[in-house]
Amino acid sequence: MTDDLSPSQLNRPDGETIAYHHSPGEGTGLLWLGGFRSDMDGTKALALEEWARAAGRPTTRFDYFGHGQSSGDFRQGTISRWREDALAVLDEVTSGGQILIGSSMGGWVTILAALARPERVAGIVFIAPAPDFTEDLMWADFPEEVRAEIEQKGEWLQPSDYGFEPSPITDALIKDGRSNLVLDKEINLSCPVRILQGMKDPDVPWQHALRLVEALASADVSLHLIKHGDHRLSEPQNIARLVDTVETLAWEIEA
Repeated sequence: MTDDLSPSQLNRPDGETIAYHHSPGEGTGLLWLGGFRSDMDGTKALALEEWARAAGRPTTRFDYFGHGQSSGDFRQGTISRWREDALAVLDEVTSGGQILIGSSMGGWVTILAALARPERVAGIVFIAPAPDFTEDLMWADFPEEVRAEIEQKGEWLQPSDYGFEPSPITDALIKDGRSNLVLDKEINLSCPVRILQGMKDPDVPWQHALRLVEALASADVSLHLIKHGDHRLSEPQNIARLVDTVETLAWEIEA
């Protein structure tokens, strides 16, 4: 079991490092995939880890390239890069079947990782999943002057509503996102999927989750809409709902 203050480091072929925490255990593991500019020390990830440790279940959380305690310049990050980070952790840190838990952008990365390693994914839990967000939730909504700035200057600084510094939205991020779109075709995953989505989410409209439900090939998909829920769903009752969802899914998988 790692010390929470000192994450382990996974070396990547290009010299970068991925910071992660892994706790061993028995049964189906949990792998947390965070959102855009978030890190592995958020309340939801820590709550799931606390439950998993108490249950003796393996759990893993990590920071993408350019996020949290991992190395790298966030400006150089892309969906493809973050997918590779997730696969590296899945391949080199975890073993056996995993429940992938993807929050916001982590939902997109989860889909891409699961498509690449379907045999390793026992189930998926999404929280406000944002597949294709660079195209459908960013580019489609950007005014023409913002699009022009991204294309001409290579980036635009997007103000944050969550206390971060402005986020650089790069031309590379937008273009790479287009090569990773998943909602324009059937998502060929057969594992059970559970989705938690707030209906007051200002970043990912709840209708976006419906598109994901329709695109998933799995017959075992359920969507829980939380009428007054926001994007983070980090209030105590929503964290309890998340833990209960993951716990119930793990029981169903192992029954």
